[in-house]
Amino acid sequence: MRIDDLLKPESIRIGGTPPKDKADAIHQLVGLMAKGGNVRNVEGYERAVLAREAEFSTGMDGGIAIPHAKTAAVSAPGLAAMVLDEGVDFDSTDGKPSTLLFLIAAPEGEADVHLEVLSRLSTLLIDQDFCDRLRHAKTPEQFRGIVAEAEAKKLEEEDEKAAGAAVRDAAGYDVVAITACPTGIAHTYMAAESLEKQAAAMGVRIKVETQGSEGAKNVLTAADVASAKGVIIAADKNVELDRFDGKPLFSTSVTRGINEPKALIDTILEGRAATYHAEGAGHAQAMVGDDESFGHKVYKHLMNGVSHMLPFVVGGGILMALSFLLDSAGMGTAAYGHSTPLAAFFNVAGNQAFSFMLPVLAGFIASSIADRPGLAPGFVAGWVARQGYTFAYLATAMDADAQAALVSAGFFGALFAGFAAGCIMLGLRKLFSHLPSSLDGIKPVLLYPLCGIFLAVLAMMVVNPVMGAINTALNEFLNGLTGTASVALGALVGGMQATDMGGPINKAAYVFGTASLADAPAEGSSIMASVMAGGMVPPLAIALSTTFFKNRWTAEERKAGVVNYVMGLSFITEGAIPYAAADPLRVIPSCIAASATAGALSMLFGCASPAPHGGVWVIAVIHNPVGYLVALAIGAVVGMLVLSLLKKPLPPSELRPKTWTR
Repeated sequence: MRIDDLLKPESIRIGGTPPKDKADAIHQLVGLMAKGGNVRNVEGYERAVLAREAEFSTGMDGGIAIPHAKTAAVSAPGLAAMVLDEGVDFDSTDGKPSTLLFLIAAPEGEADVHLEVLSRLSTLLIDQDFCDRLRHAKTPEQFRGIVAEAEAKKLEEEDEKAAGAAVRDAAGYDVVAITACPTGIAHTYMAAESLEKQAAAMGVRIKVETQGSEGAKNVLTAADVASAKGVIIAADKNVELDRFDGKPLFSTSVTRGINEPKALIDTILEGRAATYHAEGAGHAQAMVGDDESFGHKVYKHLMNGVSHMLPFVVGGGILMALSFLLDSAGMGTAAYGHSTPLAAFFNVAGNQAFSFMLPVLAGFIASSIADRPGLAPGFVAGWVARQGYTFAYLATAMDADAQAALVSAGFFGALFAGFAAGCIMLGLRKLFSHLPSSLDGIKPVLLYPLCGIFLAVLAMMVVNPVMGAINTALNEFLNGLTGTASVALGALVGGMQATDMGGPINKAAYVFGTASLADAPAEGSSIMASVMAGGMVPPLAIALSTTFFKNRWTAEERKAGVVNYVMGLSFITEGAIPYAAADPLRVIPSCIAASATAGALSMLFGCASPAPHGGVWVIAVIHNPVGYLVALAIGAVVGMLVLSLLKKPLPPSELRPKTWTR
């Protein structure tokens, strides 16, 4: 397949009405693509291109822009092109307007043969003379002729390059590199071409592995790495680095690979790249060129924990819901979910899955920050956060009242544990770097786990009492809100259920609710009803949002959202935790608003529950069940609307199924 096969005359425009801005330029390019018959959903494709552009600009130095998207809205691979007299601001790195624009359309679910062609075009655009000739083309046919001529020459060069590869492999390389971008269509290959051309001009032997959509090409061998003076990583996605253990390594963005190849090569040749050590942090000192923002790093670490935690939440939540569904004998009692052997089995299995949730969250946050050495300290710190161990507990461990000294740090404690453990391991790695090299072998098996676990547990022992103090203050405050403030109290305890999803604030409200059952008359406790309503609504609000506002959620989140219907109806607030962890600034306030609404309405409608748990499965024992269901429905809808308004629609590329969930 050639570029000619993808670039049709009707999809090329020379001159014409200049676009007003980048968005208008993309709109006009999409129109040209549609004329070529490559798009089945024009609006969907345009949204995908704009979403891809929002990640980072495809405007390049030299007046070039290559917007692109891979989406199901594309029916067949294709190209569109525009040559502009005045140019348009495409947020290029050199700040100059783009006058030569190519739009790439790549379909999903088909063989990626066309990606080789698209990558060839990307490398051709590195040649300034080629670009100038395209700008001076008078007709679409002449434009295509220039492309065809340059492509034929490029293919000859590729054949010559392949013929000489064995000779170069035998001689070894001065520098090896990897280029990669999120979509793997254009920037990956442009960076590789730029590095190879610059190396040739400098007389430097280089081998570049490209990790594009069609898979890794020109893969670096162990011999390639061993002979090289150092490694360049020009990538905007995670790249496995273990094979470069002990080599000088410089990591930066793929854009710098395109625009600053000489600076990157000089960094290796002049010995300015730090040595990478695989047993250390995934973002080791070697990665001094990383342009990734601090916020994005935190987000990636957080999502690593959430994605590993999700199966425990889903599996445990469904099993617990089944225990309530099967336990009609215990309805209305504190043993609900445990009073029959079958129900108890499902409840125990679900609770055990939940018990791993916070340690897994903390462990994989820490491992994302510090690689494998962070896993053990993170897990243990997460468990200590969950169990609530304190120095006071240690002092009374043999006493009968030792359990009173346990203060669970909950969900936020596990977040703190994960990041603290990861940062501790980074500090230990830096500290132990001063030890003799003869001790390198015992660092990952002895020094890191021993010191890391010790320091992480010590940190949590300090944090847990702080959470306990917050719990005590909240309980005292709640006990002062009675009588005429009942509706406000309902809103408060309901909202507290959504504040930290099973953490100390949530537990404070729940304990307050269950305590109210001790003195409640036969009709039950209105406080307990508000608490349970507040705990049911967050998963329901999220489930409704994933159902009716699908473009706010990834495919994996939408699938997990169905499970939240069951969790919400079963009073398992923890079903909302993965979503709250992934986007706390939007999800948590929305859930608090929903829970506060449901709790206030439950109190206003005079609902009361004699059961401390069970959710909708105990509706038969709740007084004013109709009012209670109305309160739940209104609260869930309020949460859905607030959450869906706060969250922005996702790029179409994120709406498709992936191997990982956000």
